[in-house]
Amino acid sequence: MNWFEAALLGLVQGLTEFLPISSSAHLRIVGEFLPNASDPGAAFTAIIQLGTEAAVLVYFWRDIVRIVKAWAGSLAGRVSRQDPDVRMGWLVILGSLPIIVLGLLFQDQIESVLRSLWIVATTLIVFGLVLAVADAVGKQERDLDRLTYKHGILYGLAQAMALIPGVSRSGGTITAGLLMGYTRESAARYSFLLAIPAVFGSGLFQLYKVLSKEGITGPYGLPETALATVIAFAVGYVIIGWFLKFVSTRSYRLFVWYRIFLGLALYLLLGFNVIHA
Repeated sequence: MNWFEAALLGLVQGLTEFLPISSSAHLRIVGEFLPNASDPGAAFTAIIQLGTEAAVLVYFWRDIVRIVKAWAGSLAGRVSRQDPDVRMGWLVILGSLPIIVLGLLFQDQIESVLRSLWIVATTLIVFGLVLAVADAVGKQERDLDRLTYKHGILYGLAQAMALIPGVSRSGGTITAGLLMGYTRESAARYSFLLAIPAVFGSGLFQLYKVLSKEGITGPYGLPETALATVIAFAVGYVIIGWFLKFVSTRSYRLFVWYRIFLGLALYLLLGFNVIHA
């Protein structure tokens, strides 16, 4: 049964990671309805996110290689620091700092109290409404070639809010991008690139703990976690392409209504003791 459950959670991770609806919230919620009826755990969640982030590497491979080469070349003096790819490299590094610092400072709370489903329900609704406002009032006239260092920091702070399940990594960064005037597609594309250092850092750190001394925690062992990671990669790769095409022509209204509905449903389920926080 654990194999089936892990595979299902990998599917959920792949479907939700890149949409502004919070993959960690969905893993937390789905876990309550499985036979084990338990939280999959922060370690399991972080590790299988390596699968979806690997999908980002494959999908944006040419862009990533070009940015890394230009950034490294600028350090050696072979590429101008004014090169757009060099600047993008520094912006990704700069934007990654907030989530790294806050993740280390509040690691215990992130892995415990902040995973309460009451908090998840609240953040789903509140940040869904914030996304709705950003989508409605954002000018949507800036592309990534106009991304500034100030905006890079603001993007990074928005991404750091996703340490709370229910906020959504992509949702937070996309919302910030819309409020700063970036187009829907530009905001989504940068959110994918910005997530690479943070997700790989967190996932590899949790994987190191599992492989070294602490062992896997929660209901799933390392083989089941590996299966979930592979499934998350395959599904996530498909979702990236679909999502970028979707937001290039349509608004985020669908995701806003979904977040609100899911949050309200969670309140009802918790209030009637169908599931436990």
